[in-house]
Amino acid sequence: MIDIRRVFTQVEQIHHEFGPRAEQPLVRGAIGAVLANPFAGRYEPDILPMMALLDPVGVDMAQRLLAAMDVPRDAIATYGKGAIVGAAGELEHGALWHVPGGYAMRELLGWKGDRAAYTAGQGEAKSGQPGNALSIVPSTKKVGPPGAALDVPLTNINASYVRGQFDAIEVRVPGAPAADEIVFILAMTTGYRVHARVGGLKAEDISQWNGLR
Repeated sequence: MIDIRRVFTQVEQIHHEFGPRAEQPLVRGAIGAVLANPFAGRYEPDILPMMALLDPVGVDMAQRLLAAMDVPRDAIATYGKGAIVGAAGELEHGALWHVPGGYAMRELLGWKGDRAAYTAGQGEAKSGQPGNALSIVPSTKKVGPPGAALDVPLTNINASYVRGQFDAIEVRVPGAPAADEIVFILAMTTGYRVHARVGGLKAEDISQWNGLR
């Protein structure tokens, strides 16, 4: 059921946005895997079996993305995910990425909760030591043609309220998805927008034990 045709990775370093040059550039990266959509062209009432099969895909993509960004794991400050479904599929097929994509990044970055409890529909797990990556991973998805672009939202990994780290990264895989494919996407960055200056909660003021989401 899992048939990967292409993997596309993009990494950028932003030094300034026409203001002072940053002491450290903002590093932003995204990875997209182009998979065959086994449900293309028909309505399948039970699509959940594919979700579990996507778990190792998410883990591999998260690890590849961190390696491509070439930064320490603890430098990752924001994350996001998304999916572009080819024209012969439906939006719900992209929703299969919520658990495999989101928890792959959260576990890579130190979250120690119970993924299985969430998958079983029991809501946000309370067991285990939270560790890091406490925030839900923001997401977006759409049905689109080959070469379609997706603006993947990004928020802080521990508190979604960090205003200076609200962001998005545009991702497109040239020539994909074909009508019978899906592009699953993960994205991460190292922090604040360059020249962020609109106030609000700062990442350095977050306590990982304060329950912020």
